[in-house]
Amino acid sequence: MNAPDMVPAPSADRVAEVTRNTAETQITVRINLDGTGAAKLHTGIGFFDHMLDQIARHGLVDLDIHAVGDLHIDGHHTVEDVGITLGQAFAQAVGDKKGIRRYGHAYVPLDEALSRVVIDFSGRPGLHMHIPFTSGSIGGFDTQLTYEFFQGFVNHAGVTVHIDNLKGTNAHHQCETVFKAFARALRAALERDPRMAGVIPSTKGSL
Repeated sequence: MNAPDMVPAPSADRVAEVTRNTAETQITVRINLDGTGAAKLHTGIGFFDHMLDQIARHGLVDLDIHAVGDLHIDGHHTVEDVGITLGQAFAQAVGDKKGIRRYGHAYVPLDEALSRVVIDFSGRPGLHMHIPFTSGSIGGFDTQLTYEFFQGFVNHAGVTVHIDNLKGTNAHHQCETVFKAFARALRAALERDPRMAGVIPSTKGSL
């Protein structure tokens, strides 16, 4: 009698907690890469919380983010530093990257808007982003801060990300499709590949 096919059990929980305190922001991020999409978010910027919720929900990553920043100035430091801290948490949680698929991509529509995100957990930071926002702000969120968030993330997660908003006339839809596509691409890249269990997905032998 043949034994049933067995999928190797995960070698370790892919969780992390990172705290970043500066004169401008105080941020704590907790993540579980193998979560259910649960989110506890408090950045003081409503629309930004809404976008972070997309990462959790569509990436199936549990996120607990608490940020206190100098919002009396503007949202720049808070958004950028959340990106930095979240990137550090991802780098810590993913570890040596053995057994992950490494690459992920996603197209996501929302009514008239369509965005594409491609990600590589390469160990090499790189952001290539094109979002022709039709408005400078969304619910008090400066659309320029989208770049600052992703730049902070890629620099500290050590990933290459290509972001393109292909269509869209509503800035809310443009931004939301980007964050949803980013989440789905993350989910694909971080998924464990049973055919690559214990193997680093690179001919170099390290990432």
